[in-house]
Amino acid sequence: MRKFQLAFAMVILAVFGMTLGTAQEQKTSISFFVTSEGPGNGANIGGLEGADNHCQKLAAAAGAGNRTWRAYLSASAADGKPAVNARDRIGKGPWYNAKGVKIADNVADLHSDNNNLKRETALDEKGNPVPGRGDKPNKHDILTGSQPDGTAYPADDGLTCQNWTAGNAANLPGKAQVGHHDREGRSPGISSWNSAHASRGCGQEDLKSSGGAGLFYCFAVR
Repeated sequence: MRKFQLAFAMVILAVFGMTLGTAQEQKTSISFFVTSEGPGNGANIGGLEGADNHCQKLAAAAGAGNRTWRAYLSASAADGKPAVNARDRIGKGPWYNAKGVKIADNVADLHSDNNNLKRETALDEKGNPVPGRGDKPNKHDILTGSQPDGTAYPADDGLTCQNWTAGNAANLPGKAQVGHHDREGRSPGISSWNSAHASRGCGQEDLKSSGGAGLFYCFAVR
């Protein structure tokens, strides 16, 4: 009887260990999320560095701070510095959401019709869905400053809110190109996860008025 009890206990421990291991692997496998919140100053998110720091902070709070995180944002050429393409900042992939669901295999896959980025999979760092079209409030406008292929717009287009430094108190003209995480738009065929339309301005209220909240995508580089 004692041998049977010992064997049974070992089986239970083994099953528990496998379950725990699977849960831990799923947690550490997260390599993509939509920020659950923005810094709160409109599109002024401290430039690319500030945006990366925000991704890192949210990831750490969700238990994924052991990875290097980057914001999916482009920046226009300015002050003698070349443009920065969002697609060049996010590593090689593959990327998985907080539930362990694959978003894309690599950069090319992410920027193709084959990616798995949609309302049901574009979760925040906690694994929660992000409000989209039809929800109140709608938060499907995701800051990117990017063209559909993930590259930056020409500087003259002014679609990065002064390279993510113009916000509530800046009083500077500008707009931000946004994508729709739910892939829904007013007209068929024009909505995109990373390049759907321009915001009405750079302040927090400007972003809200067109269906946003200053959120952006975060990807684990490694």
